[in-house]
Amino acid sequence: MIRAHKMASRKLTRSIIVGAAAIAVAGGSYGIVSATSSSNPAAASSSQAASSSGFAHAPRSGGGSNARSGPAAGGAAGTVAGLSTSGFTLTTSAGQKVTIKETSSTTYQKQTSPASANAITTGEPVLVLGTASNTTITATQVTVEPASSAYTASSAAVIPFQQGAPTKSKQAGQIPADYTEGSGTIVSGTAANKATEAALAAYPGGLVDRAVKLSNGDYEVHYIGVNWPHHIFVNQDFTVIGAD
Repeated sequence: MIRAHKMASRKLTRSIIVGAAAIAVAGGSYGIVSATSSSNPAAASSSQAASSSGFAHAPRSGGGSNARSGPAAGGAAGTVAGLSTSGFTLTTSAGQKVTIKETSSTTYQKQTSPASANAITTGEPVLVLGTASNTTITATQVTVEPASSAYTASSAAVIPFQQGAPTKSKQAGQIPADYTEGSGTIVSGTAANKATEAALAAYPGGLVDRAVKLSNGDYEVHYIGVNWPHHIFVNQDFTVIGAD
């Protein structure tokens, strides 16, 4: 009941803020970039959407067929850019804009302490875990991070997305020897969350739209919203071991 009251209170406040902003910037508009990424190059609709968004990337030779067929567990981190009655938007350190949808089951933390929806304010650095669909995440957990958080820091290793710029092809660290793009099984729950957190901490700036468990027990975390990396590899101890 207390959480519901706080959410309602914050939504009322957001409505007032949004209304005032609309008056102040009459005639303007704010768009959220949409992207689709698929590990199955044969899926025509997915390939077309990825190409138009600029996030398409060439598959490995002999790639597998385990393409995502719908929303999957993922996450993102960045700075809260704006509030709405249904959630908020955030901007990652690499400039990717992400729409966050909140529900009655979304939980909140301020670092390690429980918090309420009121903790989410413009300018706060946050880590969001939930179900990703392109650049929209339905949040299961939102954590307000400290200003020095690795999740929201700028990374020289990450290559931000630029419209018209070619995607990069390079490797860092250790890539599982028998890995082929599309192999493995999409995971959810604790395993997906830990793999997502590890990837976002090592390579902040993008958005995780799925995590896949490979045959050797390691994980491949699929990354969109940046020109590199596209795949981040996490071992069974949830430590990042490589990227490509």
